[in-house]
Amino acid sequence: MKRRVLGILSLFALVMVLAVSSAILTSAGRELTQEVQINRVSALNRFAQVAYDASQSGDATQLRREMERYTGLYGEGVLVRLEEAATVQSGGLSPDRTDVRDAVSRASLNLNDTTLEPLQPFGSGTALISRSFGTASQVLGEAVLEVNLEAARQKLRERWLLVGLGAAGLSAILLLGALRATGWVIRPVLRLNSAVAELEATGRAARLPEAGPPELRELSRSFTRMAETVSNSTESQRRLIADTSHQLRNPIGALRLRIDLLQLELRTDAERAKAAGVVKELERVEEILDDVLKLATAEHRAFEGTATQTAGPGAVGSAQPIDPYPVLQEEVDRARPAAKQAGSSLVLKAPPEPPLQLFCSAAELAQMVGELITNAIKYAPGATVTVNARPLGGSVVVEVSDDGPGLPPEELANAATRFWRSPDHAGVRGTGLGMTIVDRLAGANGGRLTLRARDPHGLLALLEFPAAVQGGGQP
Repeated sequence: MKRRVLGILSLFALVMVLAVSSAILTSAGRELTQEVQINRVSALNRFAQVAYDASQSGDATQLRREMERYTGLYGEGVLVRLEEAATVQSGGLSPDRTDVRDAVSRASLNLNDTTLEPLQPFGSGTALISRSFGTASQVLGEAVLEVNLEAARQKLRERWLLVGLGAAGLSAILLLGALRATGWVIRPVLRLNSAVAELEATGRAARLPEAGPPELRELSRSFTRMAETVSNSTESQRRLIADTSHQLRNPIGALRLRIDLLQLELRTDAERAKAAGVVKELERVEEILDDVLKLATAEHRAFEGTATQTAGPGAVGSAQPIDPYPVLQEEVDRARPAAKQAGSSLVLKAPPEPPLQLFCSAAELAQMVGELITNAIKYAPGATVTVNARPLGGSVVVEVSDDGPGLPPEELANAATRFWRSPDHAGVRGTGLGMTIVDRLAGANGGRLTLRARDPHGLLALLEFPAAVQGGGQP
């Protein structure tokens, strides 16, 4: 944007300088042309008067003397044709030249040609002016003066040089002013754009300096107030969710205790069945509260992690390089009893050599992998769940896949949405927050969650994290 605005202002400045310079140069050319024309026409009129006197007296001595003196002073030729067909000339101006004959012919018709064409600085050659002389009713002769324009052209070239230097200086000043003005106007806009991107990514933005035109200063103040309001509102909502989830644990725990005591007093099977239904719903509420609290924590971590990712992979949060394989081994071992109960089998592929290194919190990686394994066991009972870690360019990918029914392509995009559950799994206990938590935690550690269909069937979950570059330069 800055280059575009600077280009427009620079073009406008150059056009303005060229227009002013052109006007000045045109005026200078006309001024010098008029100056030369006035002087030469005056000299031509003098020769015409002397020639008239000579034609009356029959003595052209005075005329020749003045013509030779003029030629000696200015180096310009003069030609006068008298009525008796006698021709007086000086400076080598020959009557046989075509342009001289044309000038004499026009003057003989009483057509005076005393106007010079506008001077051009790099032209060449001379110009002719002519007029007739005589009485009011009779042309007695013609006078032609050859005008040497080289001295006038030299003056014009000097003026062009001065104007060119002035135009260059003015252009430099205007371009510098355009650069300063563009920076003055655009810099606050660029800061505002960066602040908007930061607010979108992290939920908070630094206070903008009040700089630039008054309108942009007011816009910066307004954006700062808005960003503070949005940040405070987002933080308040996050705290409200976390505090509410935490505070609800006490009354739910008390309710659970009362139900357990109540069950001791029940006598009939019908009463116990109804109490079991209440306990089941209470466990569902506890599960939802646990997941909501986990989600609030994950989203808070995601906002914190996003704010530091611009510093590079090694600056993702406060994470240190870890080998993911021990974390995967621990989570697979922890999930084996649940997998055995569901009729599923867990497979952990052998670790690659050399060991992989990635940037991620070990505890949060364990939480993500555990959630993905739990989901695979829960929604694909009897399937084979495979866990693997492999390098991919400058990243490390942790894979959790199953050969169960998977998800249709149209449902994969919604799998990480809060509280979304597939209609095919409506009868399976769950909150619809597991994938959302994994997605937020992955973002908090500079990574990302990708869900794909596995060939020929099943679901493939990919966690991609920045790889830690080892001493040898290989990830």
